Amino acid sequence: MSGLAKTKVNKTLIVGAGSTGKLVASKLSEERNCASKPVAFIDDDHEKKEMTLVGLPIVGPIDHIDEAIKAHAITEVIIAIPSLSMNKRKFILKAVQKNKIYCKEVPNITDLLLKKKEIFDFQSISFEALLNRAPVQLDTDSITKEVKRKTILVTGAGGSIGSEICRQLICHQPKKIILMGHGENSIYEINQELQMLNTSVELIPFIADIKDKKKMILLMDQYKPEIVYHAAAHKHVPLMEHNPHEAVMNNIIGTKNIGEAAKLAGVDSFVMISSDKAVNPTNVMGATKRLCEMVIQQLAKFSDTKFSSVRFGNVLGSRGSVIPLFRKQIMNGGPITLTDPRMTRFFMTIPEAASLVLQAGSLSKGGEIFVLDMGESVKIIDIAKNLIFLSGYTLEEIPIQYTGIRDGEKLYEELLLDNEIQENRVHPKIFIGKAEYSDYKELARVIQNFELWSPQKLKKILLELANQVGEASAKEPIL
Repeated sequence: MSGLAKTKVNKTLIVGAGSTGKLVASKLSEERNCASKPVAFIDDDHEKKEMTLVGLPIVGPIDHIDEAIKAHAITEVIIAIPSLSMNKRKFILKAVQKNKIYCKEVPNITDLLLKKKEIFDFQSISFEALLNRAPVQLDTDSITKEVKRKTILVTGAGGSIGSEICRQLICHQPKKIILMGHGENSIYEINQELQMLNTSVELIPFIADIKDKKKMILLMDQYKPEIVYHAAAHKHVPLMEHNPHEAVMNNIIGTKNIGEAAKLAGVDSFVMISSDKAVNPTNVMGATKRLCEMVIQQLAKFSDTKFSSVRFGNVLGSRGSVIPLFRKQIMNGGPITLTDPRMTRFFMTIPEAASLVLQAGSLSKGGEIFVLDMGESVKIIDIAKNLIFLSGYTLEEIPIQYTGIRDGEKLYEELLLDNEIQENRVHPKIFIGKAEYSDYKELARVIQNFELWSPQKLKKILLELANQVGEASAKEPIL
């Protein structure tokens, strides 16, 4: 499951003590280097209760799966009943989700009968399987060269992207990682997870709000980071439509605060995470991210720090993506809700997103907007259907319902404007956008006066400003 570090050997509970379950247990037990170690069966056949099969106990019916998981310290469940009913599967998956363990299943009976799959082709939902393209592999050597023995600050370190950046950084041997975030629980969790890796990297949990400029300056002065990865932001489109003042305060002013603090501290490299919603934005979140890019580009012009931005598509498995919602709806028996069947998005995995941030830092010269080549955009309806099928259901069992486009949503997203694209790439899978600037004086006016405006007026001004594109004329800092 997402966010769970997989152990070396999983203590495996097999659902189904029939011929399929017996075959699975025997095969897994024979494999010396297998990551799954069968320890017990569960089965609804009352005559099998308290019996053994291939030396393993049958500990009870499926209804007792939760007790079996706890009693035997189970870390993985394999469903070995290809024809298991939907209700039983739902019950098992709820127990798996509750206990935060792994779940796999043998292929369905049709695939077995038609020989489309072998019995040991266990199915588990892979985010890569939803991409319809091969995951992108980036240049790890250049990343290591950039971050090794460095002190690194990650803002939003407890979030989906921020925490994955920290996980990947550990592998490149930095000296210190400052785990900064506003939510103490998420920072505690990522700090605990990284400490369990027993590396020599010093971890510094730091609870702070990027809206607090004095705290950002103190943070930089105290720990003197050489690299900053800025992942802290409000990213939820519908919520920001209702809270434009908070979006400005957190996204724009927060970015300005941490950026100016980095500039004052002489940070070497600063990478901000942006969004494909920053291109021709139709919503508050996208507009604020475009204006964050403007702040970063302005700082890059008048600083020795290499400031750059990275534009993401939708990140599969992140807290704000459709995948966790779809999964929850499937677990509840459906339906999956989708705004419009025509809607498309660019998708990437969490590891790809984090790798791109690290790669951008190693390539930056200042002022760039880096964009991963994510191939063709994907229809959301295809993601939904694939997820249903990968979960072992049909469209009849888990239907899809359409709810209509929400405020601020677009049918499709773009990664770069036509006039932003540079012909040459610095990496086979990375575009660089030209540094196009808008009206910095107007942005400064927004920052100074936004609290005085109504939500409607503020939204209108944000969208108008974010959709302006023109060459910068400022000869000195304006913001």
